[in-house]
Amino acid sequence: MMALSSSDLASTDPTPRARRQWLKTIAQGGRRGDAAAAWLMLDSIAAIGFAGGLAGAIVAVPAGAAAILPWVALVVLSGGLRGLVVMLATRTGARQAEVAKVTLRRRIVASALHRDPGAPTTTGVLMAAVVDEVDALDGYIAHFLPARKAGAIAPFLILIATAFASPVAAGILVVTLIPFIVAMALAGGAAADKSRRQFTALARLTGRFADRVRALPVVLAFGAEDREAHALGVAADELAARTMGVLRVAFLCSGALEFFAALSVALVAVYCGFNLLHLLPFQVPEQIDLGRAFFVLALAPEFYAPMRRLAATYHDKQAAETAADRLIALPAPIPVSTMPASLPPTPRALRPDLPALPALAFRSVAIRYPDAEQDAVSDLSFDVPPGRIVVLTGPSGSGKTSALHLLLGLAPLVAGDVVIDGQRIPPGGSLAPRASWAGQHPLIIAGTIRENLRLACPDATDDAIDRAVVQAGLRPMLMARGGGRMAAGLDTRLDARGGGLCGGERRRLALARAMLKPAPILLLDEPTAHLDALSEIALVTTIAAACRGRTTLIATHSDRLAGIADHVVRLGDPA
Repeated sequence: MMALSSSDLASTDPTPRARRQWLKTIAQGGRRGDAAAAWLMLDSIAAIGFAGGLAGAIVAVPAGAAAILPWVALVVLSGGLRGLVVMLATRTGARQAEVAKVTLRRRIVASALHRDPGAPTTTGVLMAAVVDEVDALDGYIAHFLPARKAGAIAPFLILIATAFASPVAAGILVVTLIPFIVAMALAGGAAADKSRRQFTALARLTGRFADRVRALPVVLAFGAEDREAHALGVAADELAARTMGVLRVAFLCSGALEFFAALSVALVAVYCGFNLLHLLPFQVPEQIDLGRAFFVLALAPEFYAPMRRLAATYHDKQAAETAADRLIALPAPIPVSTMPASLPPTPRALRPDLPALPALAFRSVAIRYPDAEQDAVSDLSFDVPPGRIVVLTGPSGSGKTSALHLLLGLAPLVAGDVVIDGQRIPPGGSLAPRASWAGQHPLIIAGTIRENLRLACPDATDDAIDRAVVQAGLRPMLMARGGGRMAAGLDTRLDARGGGLCGGERRRLALARAMLKPAPILLLDEPTAHLDALSEIALVTTIAAACRGRTTLIATHSDRLAGIADHVVRLGDPA
């Protein structure tokens, strides 16, 4: 996957073949994609049984109740089976779609965390991708794909059963199928462009709204709320107009399809009626009886049912293809074990569980963010020897966090060099694959504490997780939450805000996550901020233990934390 443009990504245009292959890969999701379609085909087989039972019951009416009951039982069983298989098809498709969406959302989040610092992708665009655009695949996987596979086979099952009863009626169905298919093709072509434009307008509005909500303090500070509200209103009106256009085309296409389906059923009904009455104006090679006539009439609507089901889900296909054009543009997540080719190998690690320890150096580094009038950091130079701890201190705004972000590829370098083991890191390069990170605002995801820890190392064993939480001082909290069992505490669920965790516990969780990743570089940004004295003292001890055997760079205001450093670099006041 590749990077989204913050505008609307309309320029991204993969080939139809690439798009189909991507959707096929996503839809598979580790599960067999034919199960839901198989249930829908079984529905058509049950429809044949239902039609046979109905025809048999009508023919058996003169013979009395005893002759009718077996046919009625067939009708009831076939009807119940139809309801059951449709329910199973729906559930199977929904499960497959859920698996695919969860997998894709994880990939998008990983891509977002590893995007280039200069990438134009905004938070709002990423939110639109992970929510709306991934959700657009739901109907495609859960409904369209099973309907397409069933629609390719089920009508022929109905046609074969009809041909046994009346070859002429089967011929009528085949002939009327041609304009039905033409109508479907025209409907798809008419709806495709409008659906694509409507989905793009929705994504643009969602991204803009999310970005403006995130920047609301700035919007209010500059008195731009009326201007932004007007722009959002214009985008919303555009979306409403495009949505109504899609609905008009959908209703028109639906009416055309229903017309041809009804015409086909009417022609079969007229043929059967005139054949029974011997009033056909032309010769036919058959004379049907009442039972076969009812059987054919009951099956005629079922012949078009799979294709009507497919037509009803065609909008899901268009939405999924539009979403795919945008989602294909996301960058593939960088594997944790991967490091840039330009970074040289380092000496043997001092700790057996960590890679070799590197040396870092800043050489006259300057950092300036886009559209900023002055440098966030200017002429910054210092060294971090292998396995040593260097602390950056200074007033707020002096560039401590920017210096750490530069190492992670999250801040733009405009002058100077960052060097690792004598080799310059290329522009836009990142040490993220070789670094563990704990920021001043620890990221908590909705899930268990164990899942939050495994963000750093998805393949971490339970023993490694236990060691990390004990070293980070989380054991008492986990024992309390787990009723005396640490494993149960690790399975405690958290919301996205980390509800129930105090500030110190959040920081210990972030520190345990950083310790869990076997990375030779440790980057900590204000790990003791806003803690009381006792909590800070305890956490500083934990941090000192975590830094052993790693090349460590810490940004902090804390004199206590600075006390564990081998070297302190004081940044000046911001200009």
